[in-house]
Amino acid sequence: MIFFSGCPLHCQYCQNRQISGDAQGQEMVEGVEVTVTELATMMVGLQHMGAHTINLVTGTHFIPSIVAAITMARCDGLSLDIVWNSSGFERVEALHLIDPFIDLYLIDLKTLDRSVSKRFCATEQYAQNIEAVMKFINERTAATALDGEGHLRGALVRHLLFSGEVEATIEVLTFYARHLKSSTWLSLMVQFEPPVDRGEFAPVSEGEYQLLLDTLDELGIEEGFVQELEESESWIPDFKRENPFPAGFAEPLEFFLSLRRSSSR
Repeated sequence: MIFFSGCPLHCQYCQNRQISGDAQGQEMVEGVEVTVTELATMMVGLQHMGAHTINLVTGTHFIPSIVAAITMARCDGLSLDIVWNSSGFERVEALHLIDPFIDLYLIDLKTLDRSVSKRFCATEQYAQNIEAVMKFINERTAATALDGEGHLRGALVRHLLFSGEVEATIEVLTFYARHLKSSTWLSLMVQFEPPVDRGEFAPVSEGEYQLLLDTLDELGIEEGFVQELEESESWIPDFKRENPFPAGFAEPLEFFLSLRRSSSR
């Protein structure tokens, strides 16, 4: 994965807020400034390390530079699939620029409810804009499927159940079934886990979880993934460490580590 700092959405309960920042601008943003050439070098380096894809996380506000870096990396031998991993809070015009390079959209459909959007995403604009983004994804994706090597191509639409907002999730699932299920896969997640200092939330009950499973069945949503209710291991990263993730989950690229050490001097 390559994480990009300064996500334009600033969700109040973002698990990556050390690099995304917060709505009030009070959070110190972690990251390392790199050139287009250095970004291309990182992509090729990940391929040499044995990565299966180049997973670009929250790169919306760097799209022109990312396009230039992918183009340069392809000339240097990059052959891996490119994954666009984003919140969905972006302009369709920007997606037109990156689309020719993307093999898999790993994209959020957080909510269609303006009040939920304001509470959890810090702005009502997410709910206002996301339908246009989903329309673009649907038009660009003829069919989502695994290839012979197990690589998913097309679009995987993610939705996380926000604590106490089951009805908003059912609205999302209904929208998905009506507009997206024929061309994309769904990833339904139920482990909402805010940072430790951002308040307590009631866990999803077995009744709520069963309601979601029944809704999937009623809507005929079959392709994709559903998170198990008992999955409880925390994957909240700490970007102040050289390896932000738990041991065995990820291995930092040495080129990135050298850049980070240089920038901290």
